[in-house]
Amino acid sequence: MSNDIRLQNQIRFIVEIDRLKQILRQTLITDKARRENSAEHSWHIALMAIILSEYAEVPQIDVLRVVEMLLVHDLVEIDAGDTFCYNDVAREDQHSRELKAAKRIFNLLPRDQAKQLKSLWKEFEECQTLNSRFANALDRLQPLLSNYYTDGKAWKKHGVKRSQVVARNSWIKNGAPILWRYALNLIDDAVEQGMLKE
Repeated sequence: MSNDIRLQNQIRFIVEIDRLKQILRQTLITDKARRENSAEHSWHIALMAIILSEYAEVPQIDVLRVVEMLLVHDLVEIDAGDTFCYNDVAREDQHSRELKAAKRIFNLLPRDQAKQLKSLWKEFEECQTLNSRFANALDRLQPLLSNYYTDGKAWKKHGVKRSQVVARNSWIKNGAPILWRYALNLIDDAVEQGMLKE
């Protein structure tokens, strides 16, 4: 085993984040066989950032920074768990749970890298920069797509209404107005097809 403390800490963090694969979300994978895990979600939206970057609010976004945010933002779920976005009770203490988790998980790393990842996580959470607005738009769009392409199975299971989906996903317009128009069309079609309650 290496005596290099920095490397040991980095490996400890890498082993720890493997636990993200165990965090199951309410969203199904598109073949409806099972629920997706948070690691799959992060990978999927990171690729979406590369593919859909031309639809960002402004063309000056830093795609690499967006990808980094998307890969880091859900690591807190290792401790805090996934909070279903339509469960208002569970969302009440979500921020405090995630803040505590961020502190523990990122501090496994050497100080400089811990600071870097905390900064990415904080930027995503605050949603004030062009990059974070686009990242958040994709984070809303990805489960919307999954719900739509699984015939609204999770929406139906939880009795989700159109107004809830619109309220939750309206953030998309702040980072990607064209994608918001696309999302609204999907939502309306989901209502028409009976996937989503009016």
